[in-house]
Amino acid sequence: MSTHILGLDVGTTSVKAVLLETDTRAVTASHVLPTTSDIIDSSEIKAKEQDTGRIIDALNRCIGLLPRDKLQHVSSIGLSGQMHGVLFWKRESGCDWSNRDFFTARDTSQLITWQDGRCSSDFLSSLPKPDSHLSVATGFGCATILWYMKHRPEFLGGFTVAGTIQDYVVSMLCGLDGCVMTPQNAASWGFFNTSTDQWNIDILQGAGFPVTLLPQCVPSGGLAGKTCSDWHGIPAGTPVGAALGDFQCSVYSCMRARTDAVLNISTSAQLTFAMPADFRPPDSPHPASSISYFPYFDSSYLAVAASLNGGNVLATFVKMLTTWMKELDAELSDTYLYEKLIGCALNQETSDLRVSPTILGERHSPLCLGQVTNISASNLSLGHVTRALCRGVLDNITSMMPAERLQQAGVSRIVGSGSALARNEVLRQEVEKAFPQPVVYRQNADSAVGVAMVLCDRT
Repeated sequence: MSTHILGLDVGTTSVKAVLLETDTRAVTASHVLPTTSDIIDSSEIKAKEQDTGRIIDALNRCIGLLPRDKLQHVSSIGLSGQMHGVLFWKRESGCDWSNRDFFTARDTSQLITWQDGRCSSDFLSSLPKPDSHLSVATGFGCATILWYMKHRPEFLGGFTVAGTIQDYVVSMLCGLDGCVMTPQNAASWGFFNTSTDQWNIDILQGAGFPVTLLPQCVPSGGLAGKTCSDWHGIPAGTPVGAALGDFQCSVYSCMRARTDAVLNISTSAQLTFAMPADFRPPDSPHPASSISYFPYFDSSYLAVAASLNGGNVLATFVKMLTTWMKELDAELSDTYLYEKLIGCALNQETSDLRVSPTILGERHSPLCLGQVTNISASNLSLGHVTRALCRGVLDNITSMMPAERLQQAGVSRIVGSGSALARNEVLRQEVEKAFPQPVVYRQNADSAVGVAMVLCDRT
């Protein structure tokens, strides 16, 4: 029987598991499950945390839905997941393997996610400048740890190891005493120099940071270890890749040539292309720049315009309308309303209404919030507003990375992916208007497939 690679993605709202056949590189089985792990804590209004136990339970259930006979022939396991966030656990007691052949979380904190907003602008400005080309923002692992050092130092005293949620899973699968982390995830924490692949130890120590919590850095695309126990029929001793960033793996799954640019619109939105092999990022952050350079593979970089405003803007619009309707004693489901809005916008091919949809701000401009302009009595229909909102999402991402920049980089094609693009024909129409390059869509572009492809290509 042919062997498979198990690709896992631990996302913000769901987990996904895929089996990639090593010979054909075809996905032979896959499942997605929601984690329903968000924690609502009224005492910390800006906190964004998730229940670690629920995430691991969803991951176990998701893998359990894959064919057992194929799992028994898994040759390696790859993990990707949500970047920036941080999870704490205790060395040698971070999980319990006693429940059949899968582990449950134990002695861990909750996951503080990339959406956490506790690090205010004033707090961030009080931090030392990193020795890195990447700025530090709220929700970044190192910033979150520094926040705890200032506001709740006793919390950190109960833990000995820290990492992203995907790093935690790797550590538990391999029975590691500590945590290993690739530059892809380390860069997302801040205070990491991607040119030297080193943490800013001296700078962090000077700020009172508990540097013993910093993971050991290992190459992106390399192995972290081997499974320490049977896992859903996967034999003990199966190689496990060091966890990768979900963004990089999503790009890897659909970028067929270096002249491709990948546009992903899901919860948020990203537009990216590969920099030349000899490119090296600047020595220091440019906080006002809308383009960042993310570490990719083999010391290469992706130029990325990462917007906080994507499909979540459309979801907020739908939620606003449903809330208004409830206040008017009328009720429609979100799904029905979304479909009606798209239908109205398809009948409205253009609109002179202008919507700037940055309701969440942007990392390079956090105070720039949403606006609606050029309002007239003739452009207030649902078709006009929905069309203008979809165009606004594209106007925002192309303002961050203009089409001219893509042309200068030699980009000859736009590869569109993401759940928002897959389900929204109006958004796809606006994508094709926004770029002079041809646009192709790859609805199967995702991080779970990408991380499996990485291991298939490199092991």
